[in-house]
Amino acid sequence: MTTLIARQSTLDAYVFDVLMPDLVGHDRRPAAFVVYLFLLHSAQALGRDQVPASLQTISVKTGLSKSAVQVALRHLKRRGLIGAEEVGTQVNPVRQVLRPWRRRLEVVG
Repeated sequence: MTTLIARQSTLDAYVFDVLMPDLVGHDRRPAAFVVYLFLLHSAQALGRDQVPASLQTISVKTGLSKSAVQVALRHLKRRGLIGAEEVGTQVNPVRQVLRPWRRRLEVVG
């Protein structure tokens, strides 16, 4: 008998209330939103902000082409949603997932 254990992921409301309309609607970059969701979910599953994820891995896991992933990553870097510096190797990069809205909430709260 096989038992499936579902992983539950909790995302900040900000991701869907503000970030999704901004990236998908305003920026017209739905691939960037999909890539960010993948990286954010992976970061939460690992319990840290750095995610080992190559272009190939992101491409396979999201269903996007590698070129679409590259464009999305560049856009996410410009928007300050992932770190500008990649660590790791070129073959096995580690990407830092940023949550800038949390810093803003800490300053306000």
